[in-house]
Amino acid sequence: MPANSSSDSSILEQLSAYGHKKLIFCNDPDSGLKAIIAIHDTTLGPALGGTRMWSYSTESEALEDALRLSRGMTYKSAITGLNLGGGKGVIIGDSRKDKTESLMRSYGRFIKNLNGEFITAEEMGTNTRDMEYIRMETSYVTGVPESIGGAGNPAPFTAQGVYLGIKASVKEVFGTDMLAGRTVVVQGIGNVGEHLVALLRKENAEVLISDINQEQLTYVARKYKAKPIDADKIFGVDADVYAPCAMGSTVNSKTIERMKFAIIAGSANNQLKDEVLDSELLLKKGILFAPDYLINAGGLISCYSELTGFGKKRTVQLTEHIYEATRNVIKLSKAEKIPTNIAANRIAEKRIADIKKIKSTY
Repeated sequence: MPANSSSDSSILEQLSAYGHKKLIFCNDPDSGLKAIIAIHDTTLGPALGGTRMWSYSTESEALEDALRLSRGMTYKSAITGLNLGGGKGVIIGDSRKDKTESLMRSYGRFIKNLNGEFITAEEMGTNTRDMEYIRMETSYVTGVPESIGGAGNPAPFTAQGVYLGIKASVKEVFGTDMLAGRTVVVQGIGNVGEHLVALLRKENAEVLISDINQEQLTYVARKYKAKPIDADKIFGVDADVYAPCAMGSTVNSKTIERMKFAIIAGSANNQLKDEVLDSELLLKKGILFAPDYLINAGGLISCYSELTGFGKKRTVQLTEHIYEATRNVIKLSKAEKIPTNIAANRIAEKRIADIKKIKSTY
């Protein structure tokens, strides 16, 4: 996976740098929809990826997010053994103010016109109700409510995968995967973050939490007996694990310099601001990084199960594989003396290359 593309690059240059197959711009003045769908790779199957709704500062920022997130989905599907490609949708707007039924259904019609090449699900800023609106226009959507035959919210499975990734990392660093007495900082306690806090507290880990939503912060702190901390104090905390569960790029040269964590393992996508430089900094500092696209794959597994007709029992079994997959990545990282994200990339890329050879045979 290449380093971040420059925002000054042309769109086609960025597509080439990331290795994307297709980019779709969606514009509907009637509903106010402005969206981008990025399809990275479909070697293993149709591109599946959630749709994020966010108030991007610029269209270039939205494009960069779509490109990085969709590429991450390709690797996520590959390393977890799923027969899916990678894609992502981003809708430009404030999900609390701009989201309407007509906007989501308009977006669904754009997805319908891709004839199954892209399948979506909920992500930051969207929910199962939004997926239900999209389902009114196209069948190429997952994560719809269980009441209409879907698998429901995939967030619990995402949190379960992150929890297992944390345990696998703790096993590597401390010799046991028991979390009792360990300190974990969870940054972002939305849908996935709250589920993760519940799992950590169930095992008697000490949990520190931070979020821009003060009401949610107070609620989660009281419900799970977690300790709230200010966002600007996170990177000065002496804790065992940092679990970023909100926006990406919180792991960068400035924050790494301040970090006292032994492990970074969270659900946020694209946690490293610069995938090459930041991963090397973490390696040199001795901080174990659990690749985000691997340990947050539980939600994707839930969506895959919905598509293939698997029940929740099979979803749980597939999600449990994240523990061993994380251990395998760490093993390769140590053997080759390379950052864990590079090790994960190699495993994912090998599977894509192997399946591509099979598909070249008539």
